[in-house]
Amino acid sequence: MATRDFKSLITRINPSVPGCPQETMFQYIRDSAIRSCERTLAWRYEESKFNLIPGVPKYSYRKPFFTDVHALFTVLLNDSPLDLLTLEEALDRYPKWVDTYTTPDDIAEYGSEPRLFTQLNPSEYIVIPLPDASKTYTIRMIYALKPARGATGMDQVVFDDLEEVIMHGALQHLLALPNTNWSDRELAGYHAKQYVAQISERRARANLGNARSSVSVRIPRFA
Repeated sequence: MATRDFKSLITRINPSVPGCPQETMFQYIRDSAIRSCERTLAWRYEESKFNLIPGVPKYSYRKPFFTDVHALFTVLLNDSPLDLLTLEEALDRYPKWVDTYTTPDDIAEYGSEPRLFTQLNPSEYIVIPLPDASKTYTIRMIYALKPARGATGMDQVVFDDLEEVIMHGALQHLLALPNTNWSDRELAGYHAKQYVAQISERRARANLGNARSSVSVRIPRFA
């Protein structure tokens, strides 16, 4: 996966905010990229299939470095969908959920076929009940990514597609900064309108796709 640096957009933004430090432009470009990915769900990623470990309910996403998982499209266990719940909802349904167990007796007593999936944070999730050893459980996931706060760039294909959106999003905030040589509220309003319009267009395009069918997603709420 080729990566494009956020700084590559500075040359397009700089003429609109003369005198703005490059580091400031970089920060606002990254913030805009994060917001744009959150709102369009355009950065979609299919994680490689893998097998759950008997007695182990907690796992980390196998995602690109410096990314966070923002929305879940589907989580399949042996090709059947798991219910996507918040941690509170999952514990209401399975109040006796327990931590990792390693002995065969404990796994046999507490384990079962997982039915629920809940995200703990942008990097980790759990399956409930914890998987037993009666058969192999294979997980397949498709989700929407966004850049992490420490990222310096993002997937080039997605960045190229969202370039106009990210640019308008960064400029609407940069131009609204008070007490700067480049502050321009009227121009900030223009870029804000362009940002909203292009976000809506990208979101509609991403939801319809080539098959022109709607896509449902679950935005996780963390415990």
